[in-house]
Amino acid sequence: MIQLQNVSVTIQGNKILDNINLAVNDGEFVLLCGESGCGKTTLTRLVNGLIPHFVKDVKVDGTVTVEDMKISESPMYKIAESVGSVFQNPKTQFFNTDSSAEIAFGLENIGADRDSMHKRVAKTISDLGIETLADRSIFSMSGGEKQLLAFASVYAMNPQVYVLDEPSANLDYEAMGKLRRILEIVKKGGHTVLIAEHRLSYLSGLADRIVYLKAGRIEREFTAAEFAVLPESERSAMGLRSIRSEEIKIPEHTFMQPNASLAVHHISVQRKKRLILNDLSLSANDGDIIGIVGRNGIGKSTFCSALCGLLPAVSGEVIFCVRKLSRSARTKQFGMVMQDVNHQLFSDSVKNECLSANPNATNQEIENLLNSFDLLDCIDRHPLTLSGGQRQQLAICQAIMGKKKFLIFDEPTSGLDFRHMCQVTEWLKQLAQHGYILFVVTHDYKFLNRACNCYVRIDKIN
Repeated sequence: MIQLQNVSVTIQGNKILDNINLAVNDGEFVLLCGESGCGKTTLTRLVNGLIPHFVKDVKVDGTVTVEDMKISESPMYKIAESVGSVFQNPKTQFFNTDSSAEIAFGLENIGADRDSMHKRVAKTISDLGIETLADRSIFSMSGGEKQLLAFASVYAMNPQVYVLDEPSANLDYEAMGKLRRILEIVKKGGHTVLIAEHRLSYLSGLADRIVYLKAGRIEREFTAAEFAVLPESERSAMGLRSIRSEEIKIPEHTFMQPNASLAVHHISVQRKKRLILNDLSLSANDGDIIGIVGRNGIGKSTFCSALCGLLPAVSGEVIFCVRKLSRSARTKQFGMVMQDVNHQLFSDSVKNECLSANPNATNQEIENLLNSFDLLDCIDRHPLTLSGGQRQQLAICQAIMGKKKFLIFDEPTSGLDFRHMCQVTEWLKQLAQHGYILFVVTHDYKFLNRACNCYVRIDKIN
């Protein structure tokens, strides 16, 4: 079904994959894992044809075939008939602003008649259980909701091969369970699945084979049974997350602390006259790392945007050291690492991204910080040539460089492997020790338990 023979990939002079040999059988479910930047995304792009057809300055040696199609010689429309892709950043594959129209888009492109198209869209929504996403503006959706919509748009096309790159990166635990059920449907239908992932627990019992990449090479391969009995210490040493799900173990923040350094009183936020967040209050002291949890689309990112002044609040106030902070004052005091880090990467090199956050930073400071996040070798690379996980790390470096009093991290470990998740944890703790107040939006309970001292749950609009 999928065959990679002696494949090496060099992009802008950087060797990303080195002599890859991999065969995926018809109907097989194969998991690609490994540390951020190991080449997982590049391998998926070879299979769906983005490499070499859409990536500039790329050199590919070897042969990639899918269903007897030589990918380098086949037109994209032909590849797309067999291979459906869900990208790490779902917004890069959207063509409509309406969700139902997005699901129908691929069917329109192959000339499906209107009646069968409507039936297929309805079946997709029903099969995947995403009725709450139908007939919605894409701009009103959270990152996790967009990820499920991207999968739906591919599912509607019914391809034989599914290629997925970090599909769970922005999903809450409920949505991740829904994704697992969807993948079970796909697997039972006899489809071939190639999935690159860091969050492994929801795939337990689904993957037939696990391929571990390191520094652009296939280091090891496991059967499902072999991977299941791999010692946790060995898995951690490989930079992989646990295959076991985790519950929240830290205390919930349920009351306002008296005389707290920072007090957020009764914040409410509207978007287009719709109440997104209602009457949320919390408090924090210097050195606190507060987790913000809740299901996809409940208003976590909206709260963070209002807190740092990016969105206006219809009511409420933010008080720091007995002084009310205006919206403009909060934009100067608060720094934010966004869920989609592409919104905040503007420079032409990794080094210049750091300098944009702190023009007075010395070369040594920048190099020390980048080295701690394994980005020193990328110092002169354009940020958009980095992997998704590496961009996430760079955005965190930016926030650290900015040296603002309050830092907000929106899903800082999405796209990160276990080792880099631990590095982010240590950096947050070091910042807390220096008196920063940190807020962390996350669905990653393992990270939450390691990094935060308490959490606030946003459940519903009161």
